[in-house]
Amino acid sequence: MDSLGDGNHTAVTEFILLGLTNDPVLRIILFMIILCIYLVTISGNLSTIILIRISSQLHHPMYFFLSHLAFADMGSSSSVSPNMLINFLVETNTISYHGCAMQLSSAGFFGTAECFILAAMAYDRFVAICNPLLYSTKMSTQVCVQLLTVAYIGGFLNASSFTISFYFLLFCRPNRVNHFFCDFAPLVELSCSDISIPTTVPSFTAGSIIVVTVTIIAISYIYILITILKMRSTEGRHKAFSTCTSHLTAVTLFFGTITFIYVMPKSSYSTDQNKVVSVFYMVVIPMLNPLIYSLRNNEIKRALKRELGRKIIS
Repeated sequence: MDSLGDGNHTAVTEFILLGLTNDPVLRIILFMIILCIYLVTISGNLSTIILIRISSQLHHPMYFFLSHLAFADMGSSSSVSPNMLINFLVETNTISYHGCAMQLSSAGFFGTAECFILAAMAYDRFVAICNPLLYSTKMSTQVCVQLLTVAYIGGFLNASSFTISFYFLLFCRPNRVNHFFCDFAPLVELSCSDISIPTTVPSFTAGSIIVVTVTIIAISYIYILITILKMRSTEGRHKAFSTCTSHLTAVTLFFGTITFIYVMPKSSYSTDQNKVVSVFYMVVIPMLNPLIYSLRNNEIKRALKRELGRKIIS
């Protein structure tokens, strides 16, 4: 720790991540579970990206966004999982001041990008079901790239707001972060400076992004539901619903946990509950998304069988 100018405090140059538990047996069990989840996450999402790239049948806007959702899931999980695994194996898990900022920024970037990508996927389903004749025009390659650019710029801006606010916080002697990664809320609790402005900016940006993306998704599905209910064919209704179930499942899981962590009052849940929900949001959901889409999407299953068949024959 470095001395501050007034000589009354010591500036924090590193943080100690307390992790999920201090029980040595439970730490080993959790290490094995998280390791398996992380390996499935990387292999599942990487396989999704490769399959979409090599299969010409999946060169559609929906799968274009799905491949980037898989990329965001890998980035989100990789920003916290490796460090969490180390935490289970060492007595004291430390992370440098700038390393903490990088982890906070990385988690914010990929998490925000995922919000926008899920919203873009909802808009894609809206156009496909409600305006099928204009689909090729409204969801052209140029439009898809523009929507994706907005997603990554939004991720960069939100991550920047959290990172800049982090550097405006002043940390004194307490440096034990009661979490398994450098999340913003437990870091704010350690600050010994005025937190009014540093917490207002990221709260506004994150809140605005959640409201905007949830609104886009909600409006899209309201119109989708109205259109489906107007369909006379039962088969047509079933087909329209089946194209949305995977996305709706992913949206419910993702935004449900985000709402718990970032929207609900802090007094309504404990720090331990926050950790558990954060594990689900940062580690488990990135593993579930490729499983949800592969198990419930017939087009992906057919493409996978086709590509495996070609590999076996060759």
